[in-house]
Amino acid sequence: MSSGERAALVTGAARGVGAATVRELVRRGYRVSAIDGCGTGAVPSGVRYPLASQAELDAVAATDPDRILPVVCDVRAPEQLRDAVERTLSRFGRLDAVVAAAGIIAGGRPQWETPESDVRSLLEVNALGVWNTAAATVPVMLAGPDPAGCRFVAVASAAGERGLFHLAGYAASKHAVIGIVRGLSADLVGTGMSAVAVSPGATRTEMLTATAALYDDIDDPAELAAHQGLRRVLEPEEIAATIAFCCSAEGAVLNGSVVRAEGGFGT
Repeated sequence: MSSGERAALVTGAARGVGAATVRELVRRGYRVSAIDGCGTGAVPSGVRYPLASQAELDAVAATDPDRILPVVCDVRAPEQLRDAVERTLSRFGRLDAVVAAAGIIAGGRPQWETPESDVRSLLEVNALGVWNTAAATVPVMLAGPDPAGCRFVAVASAAGERGLFHLAGYAASKHAVIGIVRGLSADLVGTGMSAVAVSPGATRTEMLTATAALYDDIDDPAELAAHQGLRRVLEPEEIAATIAFCCSAEGAVLNGSVVRAEGGFGT
């Protein structure tokens, strides 16, 4: 099907910020391919919590089956991403916005005690996953009907611009996400298309719960919001609304920017 309605692709879409972004983009009139690995492929080293499931992805799609296409896809696999893009084009006829929200958390040890396998997993999913997503989607958007209106948004983290205790590998992977976006934005000069990184703070997701579990002295995940100026946990819907603005026509001015949606982290 092809129409003038805008279409988006969101990775990490089965839950958390990714799922909230799918719902928000649909609310704003997009048709969306909801992409998630759903635990397929090798379980990333160091991950101590259940990954998203097929049932969770299907539940997201069931909220508006006419406008949401669920696709199981591992962002570590470029060929799977290319297939997901083809399925998106076959269903919606175009691609205008991409949100790379797939990510994992691992840590709980000093840098020098962190297994190399854990670091590789973090880089493969969090950083290379964004790289692969951009490589599979940006050429398609540039070749589409409205390249100047297209947007690429990567979900980074407050950890992408600072070090966090016992999370050196995670911080490195999110620093890399910001570097990828900045490099991509430079390559997009003259096209009108923009690339942006959105850096959430402590947000009410399964990943926040998993992060809290890495520390012996944290009983409630909400304690991780103590370093945010708002002094509360952020909601996935708040981050999704920020991402949706970055995908909008007005969001073009943010090209190459890091949007700090972290409630005043560090204050």
